[in-house]
Amino acid sequence: MTRGERQFNRADPDNRLVASELERRWEAALNDVRAAEEALARQTPPKAITQVAISKELNDKVISLTGRLPQIWGDETISDAHRKALLRCLIEKVVLDRGERDLALARIVWRGGAVTELEVKMSVNSVTRLTRGTEMRERLLTLARDGVPDDKIATILTREGHRSPRCADKVLPITVGRLRRAAAIKVTAQRSRWEHDDSYLSPPELARRLEIPVNWLYVQIRTKRLLIDRQPSGAYLFPNTPSVLHAIGDLRNHVIAQLDLRICQPNKEGHQHG
Repeated sequence: MTRGERQFNRADPDNRLVASELERRWEAALNDVRAAEEALARQTPPKAITQVAISKELNDKVISLTGRLPQIWGDETISDAHRKALLRCLIEKVVLDRGERDLALARIVWRGGAVTELEVKMSVNSVTRLTRGTEMRERLLTLARDGVPDDKIATILTREGHRSPRCADKVLPITVGRLRRAAAIKVTAQRSRWEHDDSYLSPPELARRLEIPVNWLYVQIRTKRLLIDRQPSGAYLFPNTPSVLHAIGDLRNHVIAQLDLRICQPNKEGHQHG
């Protein structure tokens, strides 16, 4: 029994003020005791995790699973949620060093202690922010002065390992054209506006294929309901694929509100619609 409790029990019931003050002190003392007990509990080290013995059968299953991870990861029936759950089981933490330019260093610490380090290409705002930006610009201007068309320059630079600021794996003709014009280099040989291979469709060809007015396509582009890259010649070319034709049909029929056919977007690739 605490001192405060003994004083409270001995107090004259008729003296209400004294009894009330003793009761307040008693409650304050009890609160102090509870706080001290909680603080002590937080400082007590947690119990050691009991090591669980793994049977040989379970151990063999785990070992056999390691060789099947690439197959499981690439299985089309596995959802992204399942892939993320698998990674959470395998990875302890990821440390990302953003760096000063377009390369970030990712350090993956796996459960068990193994470490993997890799470079991640990041989107940037300009060619000057690329690690090899100066080299790419000089090479680009040299090819442009030799009369090489923009699309061919883009192909050459991509093959040499360069990329556009917002693309992870290629140089876009629009990037080449922008840098060429900034250096006041004109195209020496005018190319046909609609010159392209069978994997693309010009707006008139697309309109005929879908039996829609060609002006409707230009209106959608102008109002940004249809997002598409302009070719160096100034033309618009649409991928000649069933998915793109179907998506444009959905846009025409108001099934979707916007269609994005740009080659590369920040953090995205390919086309999307919603």
